[in-house]
Amino acid sequence: MMPGHIGFGLGDVDISTKLTKNISLKVPFVSSPMDTVTEHKMAISMAMQGGIGIIHSNFTVEDQAAEVRRVKRFKNGFITDPICLPPDGTVGDVLTLKAKHGYSGVPITEDGKMGGKLVGIVSNRDITFIDDPSILLREIMTPRDKLHVAKQGVELQGANDILKETKKGKLPVVNDNDELVALIARTDLLKNLEFENASKDKVTKQLIVGAAIGTRPEDRTRAAALVEAGVDVVVVDSSQGDSVYQIDIVKHLKATHPKLQVIAGNVVTPSQAIHLIQAGADGLRVGMGIGSICTTQEVCAVGRAQASAVFHVAKFARRHGVPILADGGIKSTGHITKALSLGASCVMMGSMLAGTDDAPGEYFYQDGVRLKRYRGMGSIEAMSKGSEKRYVWEDGGGSSAAAASQAHSIKVAQGVSGAVQDKGTLLRYIPYLVQGVRHGMQDAGLRSLDEAWEKLYSDKLRFEVRSPAAQKEGGVHGLHSYQKRLF
Repeated sequence: MMPGHIGFGLGDVDISTKLTKNISLKVPFVSSPMDTVTEHKMAISMAMQGGIGIIHSNFTVEDQAAEVRRVKRFKNGFITDPICLPPDGTVGDVLTLKAKHGYSGVPITEDGKMGGKLVGIVSNRDITFIDDPSILLREIMTPRDKLHVAKQGVELQGANDILKETKKGKLPVVNDNDELVALIARTDLLKNLEFENASKDKVTKQLIVGAAIGTRPEDRTRAAALVEAGVDVVVVDSSQGDSVYQIDIVKHLKATHPKLQVIAGNVVTPSQAIHLIQAGADGLRVGMGIGSICTTQEVCAVGRAQASAVFHVAKFARRHGVPILADGGIKSTGHITKALSLGASCVMMGSMLAGTDDAPGEYFYQDGVRLKRYRGMGSIEAMSKGSEKRYVWEDGGGSSAAAASQAHSIKVAQGVSGAVQDKGTLLRYIPYLVQGVRHGMQDAGLRSLDEAWEKLYSDKLRFEVRSPAAQKEGGVHGLHSYQKRLF
């Protein structure tokens, strides 16, 4: 991308955008609906920082709806799903939790579950000098009558005032029946910061969240459950979006749930996009076979270079007022800047976010490097968990019954499983990505995404094809060794 004139400061660069026709974001980042990327924790973190998370569909209907509810009921600074233990639990149970999660302050409820009647709390000082792990928690816990609690409905500032006044590490929040509804931890004071860019519903002030569904008949039931849970946008998840199955479900969603925003895809050509736009799609997902873990182009010989796909589909969809997401191939802030400058309203990221604390899964070490598992939804491992429906289309009725049976029994992998390096917390990583994109836009002389698109379509924003030699000199070179730190 050719540089432009800089006549404004870095803080003046505006990257706010539209996810769909009716949903706006302060930050153009979307986490991918993959089972090693987005569950409720990732969705909450993305929304708090101005983006949005799309919860994957390798859940049962009930579990996916529960993930959506967790995001919708999240309140900044409040832990709404703390791990609890019963009074008959042991010190060993607390030590196990401490080893696994890193904390030892545990609420004690009658049934050992969130929502049960609060009977006490166990803190680190209660177990520090106890050698016998079999001692029951009822013998060492701070009982309910000695606890400081807050009532349901308390504001965050009021709860923090109680923490400061009592000098306690944990503050349980209870309802009128003395049942535990939330927990506030002094170690989580970072959450007390106001996230001014948070993606929230204008009316309810709840965080916004998306969820993925397939194109099969049973996905209509899934969509209804997600709508009931409060989902703001549904992504119809297919590797090739231009199908009668997707067109039918998009039409169904818009007719049955007219207020629901629907993102359709994936597509890479305007001829694919027009069918989904005509069906009523509020946004389009662009990309086919270009993700780091995707092998669709290799296995199926179908797809398109991502820059070309984004440019041509965005230019066409713009005439219909439909935003697009550039999905796949994002490896750096430079790729994000290019995708946005080529017409994408947002970028959807998988591998970029998979190694963060907020992604599902546990860290492990390999050759001294801290890693997390990451797999494509087209990998055999993910397909066995339910994502097969993203890649196999078959009616399964009449004369096609045998073909349908064979299609489901023989799996053709269109992705791989691997691992990605630890990237830390999104609280640091997303601001780094945002600042990197702003630097890129400033260097290109672009004050906002709207200005970028205006210059793009008026031939004032120019791109040049780089030769292999230019690509080499555009990266680190000529050094014996070096260390690369992102932030």
